[in-house]
Amino acid sequence: MTLADLGWNEAFEKEFTPFHQKGWKPARLIRDNKITYGALLVEGRKFDEREVIMSGKVYHDAETDADLPAVGDWVALDMASEEEFPVIRARLARQTCLSRKAAGNSTEEQVIAANVTVVVVVTDAGSDFSARRMERFFAVIGRSGAKAVVLINKSDLFPAAQSQEAAAAIRALNAEADVHVTSVEKRKGLKVMKDYLKPGISIAFIGSSGVGKSALINYLLGDEFQWTGEVNEITGKGRHTTTARELMVLRKGGIVIDNPGIKEVQMWTDETTLRERFADIEDLARQCKFHDCKHGKDAGCAIRTAVEQGGLAAERYQGFLKLDVEIEKLRRLRKKRQMTVERRNKRDHKVKARNRSDRMEIDSELKPRA
Repeated sequence: MTLADLGWNEAFEKEFTPFHQKGWKPARLIRDNKITYGALLVEGRKFDEREVIMSGKVYHDAETDADLPAVGDWVALDMASEEEFPVIRARLARQTCLSRKAAGNSTEEQVIAANVTVVVVVTDAGSDFSARRMERFFAVIGRSGAKAVVLINKSDLFPAAQSQEAAAAIRALNAEADVHVTSVEKRKGLKVMKDYLKPGISIAFIGSSGVGKSALINYLLGDEFQWTGEVNEITGKGRHTTTARELMVLRKGGIVIDNPGIKEVQMWTDETTLRERFADIEDLARQCKFHDCKHGKDAGCAIRTAVEQGGLAAERYQGFLKLDVEIEKLRRLRKKRQMTVERRNKRDHKVKARNRSDRMEIDSELKPRA
């Protein structure tokens, strides 16, 4: 086993050069235990899992929680620290970052997984399927820089035509996404995963609870790493619902990151990404008679005409408007928060300067005169 099997590359190696000189070792975070982290490093061509802690400097240097180490991050470990556990002295820059807005009224970014190559959305053709929610997934994945893959799972529970219709609807939303119909229960359509599971490639799995993510990962791991089904009162083994993010390395190559079921996909993206995901609507907007068209009752609105004539689904357009409003609201909240932080920093700077001046004045008074 090598660092490359964990996703290490030349860019990480170059960034790590000064840390090598300090005697620190590269490691990848596989688990966030709230107080400590689980980390994988390579010792003698074997993976070595360690429990590690974050240094105070890394914590205080982070401007937001999103800047703190997260599952998938590469970090520099001080193995010679006098602390009980090895210490994270630095976090390397993320090459990709899958994140969303934290639930509720927060303006904070919540990192789902760092340095991910492929994001697999698991859904089904039944009650879990939602084109509008899939648009949100695609917007979030698009901003991350990872490739989007969708698995329409549990196909054994629905008519084949229903699963294919769902697949066609998803492909219409994002032509760049790979869409596959699968059934973990019947072991159908799963061979396609071999195209993505390669040494050093990190794949994050997201989706609602109950769509088969854990069962799929069990299949990929080749054993009951995560228990599914009903609990056995004798063995204690049974139904498992992912409650924490975890990075796992497959024996035959490839890295999977499991995530808790996502009930809501709150946006953490920008206008550019949104426009790219809704390029068809953007093209129509450019055809409007007036450049400042509000796409409501304005005369010559190409979007309204497309909806009325059936060329554009009203649901898709409403979904676009809703996302646009959310992003605008998030931008305002972030700007307000930034102004608050800047005022606080300016105030703290003045307080420190005043305290320094007072100390100098006191020292001057106490200094013996010749």
